[in-house]
Amino acid sequence: MKVLWAHGLEGSPNGSKPTWIAENLGWEVVSLAMSDRGWSIADQTEVVAEAISNNNDLDVIMGSSYGGLAIANASHRFSDRELRIVLMAPAFGLAENFRSMIGEEGLREWQKLDSHSYFHHGFGHEVKFGWDFITTADEMSWPSLYHPTVIIHGNQDDIVPIESSRKVSTSNPIVELIEVEDGHRLAESLHFIPLAVHRVLAR
Repeated sequence: MKVLWAHGLEGSPNGSKPTWIAENLGWEVVSLAMSDRGWSIADQTEVVAEAISNNNDLDVIMGSSYGGLAIANASHRFSDRELRIVLMAPAFGLAENFRSMIGEEGLREWQKLDSHSYFHHGFGHEVKFGWDFITTADEMSWPSLYHPTVIIHGNQDDIVPIESSRKVSTSNPIVELIEVEDGHRLAESLHFIPLAVHRVLAR
């Protein structure tokens, strides 16, 4: 089994999920460095699209949170390929969530300076987001999915509300949602990954 993995905004290529997949399931994991081109969802979508182009033998494309949103955006470019997608707490509704978190005053300052300081817990220091983080999020927060997709999302997620995944799954018959008793990191739900992959490969 060969898996392409796209980590979340504060994740890393050698994070807990791709490590768990490789060590516990024995699958080959191609794990991307998602911030190589920048921090906007447009930048990170390019990272995923390039990796899909360069790997013709992928069994499943998987990603978490921000990486899941990047996968959803990148996948439409490959309508000619039979992709299978598994998303964990994908960051649908990114623009709404960030705008709410930052507030109107913070957004005005961000746009004026073309810069917003964000403490990246994975790196342990602040990183700078340009205003394109918001403008591309406005355009790319609700991509359509054209390939069979299974979503794993925790009903206790306080970062990306599970309602976002419910909205996507109920409006698209090729998307299945597995709801679990967990938070955003899904640390207690990794054992659902083989089930999600089995279901998406059977479609």
